[in-house]
Amino acid sequence: MSDYQVLEMGGLDEWRAHYGGFTPDRSRDGRRVLDHDMTMQYIGMTANAFEPGEQAGYWHSHARVEELYVFLAGRGQMGLDDDIVDVVPGTVVRVGQGVWRTWRATPDSPEQLRWLCIRAGGTELPHLPDDSTRDNDRPSPWG
Repeated sequence: MSDYQVLEMGGLDEWRAHYGGFTPDRSRDGRRVLDHDMTMQYIGMTANAFEPGEQAGYWHSHARVEELYVFLAGRGQMGLDDDIVDVVPGTVVRVGQGVWRTWRATPDSPEQLRWLCIRAGGTELPHLPDDSTRDNDRPSPWG
């Protein structure tokens, strides 16, 4: 058996229906912790949706975890230490260890703010050449 899993988490417009968090007291509407649904070794990911005007309501930072926020829909802002960064679809924000962060969907957002938060820790990823192996002679499975 190969080492992979497939999870259908639904389209962007279905994310608000998710309810989840890292612990029951940190759970909320519009969050799905995918590493609770799948076996992940080195990364974690949440799928998130905020209604216009909704905000996290807290700041947090990590001592060992690096996060990558990938914004897919809506309009919002991130507080990063003393800075405020506007986010729209296509904005990607990397947040390193020790940086305080919070976020919100702006009240005038035309739709829900939807984003992925990808978390990783441990050792640094190798630089090129990477650790992949290519097989240019292997036939395509779809002909």
